[in-house]
Amino acid sequence: MRWVSSRGGSPAVPFIDALFAGTAPDGGLYMPERLEPLSPGQLDAIRAANGDIVAIGTIVGSHLLRDEITVDAMRALVTDALDFPIPLVQVTGNIWALELFHGPTLAFKDVGARTQARLLHHFTDGTPLTILVATSGDTGSAVAQAFHGVPDTRVVVLYPEGKVSDVQEAQMASLGDNITAVAVHGTFDDCQWLVKQAFADDDLRSHVWLTPANSINLGRLLPQTFYYFVLTSLGPPEGGHYRNLVVSVPSGNFGNLTAGLIAKRIGLPVNRFVAATNVNDVVPEYLRTGEYKPRGSVRTVANAMDVGAPSNFERMRAMYGDSFESLRCDIAGAAFDDATVVAEIGSVFRQYGYLLDPHGAIAWLGLRQNLAAGERGVFLATAHPAKFREVVEPAIGDAIPLPPVLAEAIKRPRHSEKLRVDYPTLKSLLLARTR
Repeated sequence: MRWVSSRGGSPAVPFIDALFAGTAPDGGLYMPERLEPLSPGQLDAIRAANGDIVAIGTIVGSHLLRDEITVDAMRALVTDALDFPIPLVQVTGNIWALELFHGPTLAFKDVGARTQARLLHHFTDGTPLTILVATSGDTGSAVAQAFHGVPDTRVVVLYPEGKVSDVQEAQMASLGDNITAVAVHGTFDDCQWLVKQAFADDDLRSHVWLTPANSINLGRLLPQTFYYFVLTSLGPPEGGHYRNLVVSVPSGNFGNLTAGLIAKRIGLPVNRFVAATNVNDVVPEYLRTGEYKPRGSVRTVANAMDVGAPSNFERMRAMYGDSFESLRCDIAGAAFDDATVVAEIGSVFRQYGYLLDPHGAIAWLGLRQNLAAGERGVFLATAHPAKFREVVEPAIGDAIPLPPVLAEAIKRPRHSEKLRVDYPTLKSLLLARTR
C-alpha cells in the first residue's frame, strides 16, 4: 500500500517514508491511498479472538501494513507493545466502557506510543533519531515512557506550562536519560505550532533526524484502530445485528476518532460515532453549521482535549472528500462545559458505581445525548481517574487511591527546560540534544 498526503500535493510514498517523515512535503498528513476491507475470514478471526488485543492487533496491523511487515514480525511487535488488557466494562444495560487506561502510564496513548516505538525500532538502521512531540497531557507521558531507554533515540516533549495535571507532568519530567521535557510558556496550540515549525525547517532536518510521535504520525495513529475491534466481542444483540452500535470518542486532536473511522472503513461493525468535546468545540460546531473555524484553545478540566485547531480533522475531511454531509452521516458532535462534566462524574459514581475521569465523562455525556432507543453504546474511557484526582475527588466527595506507578512518578525529582513561544530557541535546543 502507498501513503498519500491529505492535501494531495505530494507523491505517494511507502510506509517507512511516511513513518519517519511524519508530515508530507506539502504540509499535509499521511493517510492510506486506499483502505481495503478486511476479509470475511479476518473478521471471523477477530470475533473469535474475543477481545484479545494481541490477536486483534496482529490481524489488523498485518492487514494495514501488509506490504511492509510480515505477520510474524507484527505479532512479535504487538505482543511486546500491548502487554496489558483492554477490557469492555458494562456500566448500564446498554452502555459499556472500553477501558484504555491499563497500560504503563494509565492512558489510551500507551497503545499507539508503545507500538510506534517498536515500529520505529523495526524499521530503523541505527541512525540516532530525535522524537519531537507536543502534548496537552497524556501524549507526552505515554511517548516518554514508550521511548525511555530506547537506544539511539532522543525524545523532546513540549507541554504547556501549568496546564497539565501534576501527575502528567511528573510522568514526563522525571524520567531523564534520553527524555527532555520542555515547559512552554503558552498553550498546547503554541506547542503544536513550534513542532510544526521544526518539521518545516529544512536546515534543522539536515542536521537532525526528526520524527513526530503524536497522532499526526501514522505509527501512532494506526495502532489505535486495533482496540476498536475489541467491540466485536460484544456480539450482535439478540435477534439483531452488529450495526446498532454507537461509539463515543472523547476528542481533542482527533487522532482517536480518525482511527475509529479507519476501523469502520475496513470493516468495524459500528453504526456511527460521537465526537465528544469540551468547550473547545470547533468540530461539533462544524458538524452543526458546515463552517470550520479553528481558534485559540480554552483551558478546561479535561486538559488533554484543550485543542482549538485539531490536526487530525484535516485527515477526517480528506477521508470523506471534504463532504460535510458525508461526515455528518457517520459522526455526531457534542460539547460540554466544566460544570456539567464535574457534576456527571459525581452522578455516575453515585448511580452506577462507575468512576469516570473528565475525558471519559465527556464521552459518556456525548453517548447518552446521542443514543437512540434500541441502540447499544460504547464510550472510550481514555485515562485512569487518579490521573485527574484534583477534579474527580471533589466531584465524588472522596479520595482516590493512587496506583503505585503514579505514586512513584510523583515522588521522583522533575527536570524541565523552560521555553517561551520562540522557535529559534527550540531549534537551538534540538541541535544541542543531537550532540
